Amino acid sequence: MAAEQQNEVKMPQMEENKENSIDESLGLEILQIIKDSQQQHGLRHGDYQRYRGYCSRRLRRLRKTLSFKMGNRHKFTGKKVTVELLSDNRHLLLVLMEAERAWSYAMQLKQEANTEPRKRFHLLARLRKAAKHGEQLEKLCESPRVDAKTKLEAQAYTAYLNGMVQFELQEWKSAMESFNKCKTIYEKLASAFTEEQAVLYHQRVEEISPNIRYCAYNIGDQNAINDLMQMRLSAGGGGGMMAEKLEALITQTRAKQAAVMSEVEWRGRTVPVKIDKARIFLLGLADNEAAIIQKQRERAAEGADSGKVSNLQYLHSYLTYIKLWTVVRRNESMAHALQAKLKEPQTDENKRGPRPQDLIRLYDIILQSLAELSSLQGLEEDHTFQKEVALKTLVYKAYRCFYIAQSYVLVKKWSEALVLYERVLKYTREVQSKAKSFNNSLKDLPDVQELIAEVSAEKYSLQAAAILDTEDIAEVPPQQQIKDTTPLSDRLDNFRLDPTLLSKQPNLVQFPPDFQPIPCKPLFFDLALNHVAFPPLDDKVEQKGKGGITGYFRGFFGFGS
Repeated sequence: MAAEQQNEVKMPQMEENKENSIDESLGLEILQIIKDSQQQHGLRHGDYQRYRGYCSRRLRRLRKTLSFKMGNRHKFTGKKVTVELLSDNRHLLLVLMEAERAWSYAMQLKQEANTEPRKRFHLLARLRKAAKHGEQLEKLCESPRVDAKTKLEAQAYTAYLNGMVQFELQEWKSAMESFNKCKTIYEKLASAFTEEQAVLYHQRVEEISPNIRYCAYNIGDQNAINDLMQMRLSAGGGGGMMAEKLEALITQTRAKQAAVMSEVEWRGRTVPVKIDKARIFLLGLADNEAAIIQKQRERAAEGADSGKVSNLQYLHSYLTYIKLWTVVRRNESMAHALQAKLKEPQTDENKRGPRPQDLIRLYDIILQSLAELSSLQGLEEDHTFQKEVALKTLVYKAYRCFYIAQSYVLVKKWSEALVLYERVLKYTREVQSKAKSFNNSLKDLPDVQELIAEVSAEKYSLQAAAILDTEDIAEVPPQQQIKDTTPLSDRLDNFRLDPTLLSKQPNLVQFPPDFQPIPCKPLFFDLALNHVAFPPLDDKVEQKGKGGITGYFRGFFGFGS
């Protein structure tokens, strides 16, 4: 609720821009205000009660802002907006919100009338109330101070509300006239504005079309039933208000057609159909097949118009093009700076200089940006633009391939580098053959002729370096080609030039050393102990002598020992 109240506070500020006009005339974008309010306050989920509450709160705020009080807290005094009071376009908005409140209450009662039929009488009363407020809005807009667009929108809005009342009363002819008037006004308004502004009017026309066709069918136009069935089968029905009536109408029509249908023909044989359920099923199957055919035709028409994009999408493509082309130019400028540094001799060996790998990364980004340029919306059918992007892609591919070959030369991979140089020449030949029809396309691109001359020179240097490298390998003695991992401590008696001894990791000793065997501590087991006969030691043991009777009594009374 707190978030909803915050949105309601913001709504007047947003709608003030829609209500104000450039000159002194009063203006009100009726349909835009209605749609925005409905989408933000419940109708996106079919909650008419919430939208009705919003309209009531909005009315209270408008009356307070305009000092348009309806009496005081003790007594109600009715007050209407008249042409004389029309000094602010918010007076028009006040009447519009009253109509919307009555209409939303009617739609809420329509949902509840499915289970409580008595509420249908209240529903009709609220619809009449909404139509009455709509007529009042139309009369106010007849003032010369109101602009022409607001007058037309007020007439269309009143015609729509009157059509809704007559539709519920099943006055099909009057309802059809009101809906046709509303549709005509919105179509004229859509044709008078830009494509973005006309989208809202076209949506309104699509909402009204099912009601017009339903009224035409009830008047007696049998062709309208086919349109209604196509709408239900392909688009899911004519909306919440029309869904139930469409289903009942289609079921009734199929039942009438089933009474006439007596036989079907299949593979050259005629079969009588006497079961009503089978007849209705066959009629529904025919309708489904017709809907599928219609959908296929619509998709084919959409495919033919797929290349057309709106002005907003085309503007987005233009802004994206500027962004991507700026990225291309930036990375190309960085690549030129790195190329100049790459050709300069390095004075400080400890300082890291530019490498060909740095240029490869820059050209990868350029190619990625060009790939995005070719897939921009609205430019798929622009063959000239696509050919220009393809030509630029070939040029940057050639430069990227050249610096990949340069990186292979640094690690002495001669065959890979030679193949890549040939690929560079292939790309440059393609660029020269395609650039004849684009005289101005190569002005912003790197010079291809300079690249061809550089590749030709690099090829000869590469071949000479490869030959010298093979001769150096052949002159090395076989014994020196064998890699010996014996440490210096184990070959002190043998002289051999070993450049690794002067490096940071010389092979001097084997570390950690190998394990060597050592004698272990002996283990003794006493096996003869159980077989040894020890000599007697009785003569060594001291024996106590025996006393006489004195000793006896002494021992008896405890005086002994």
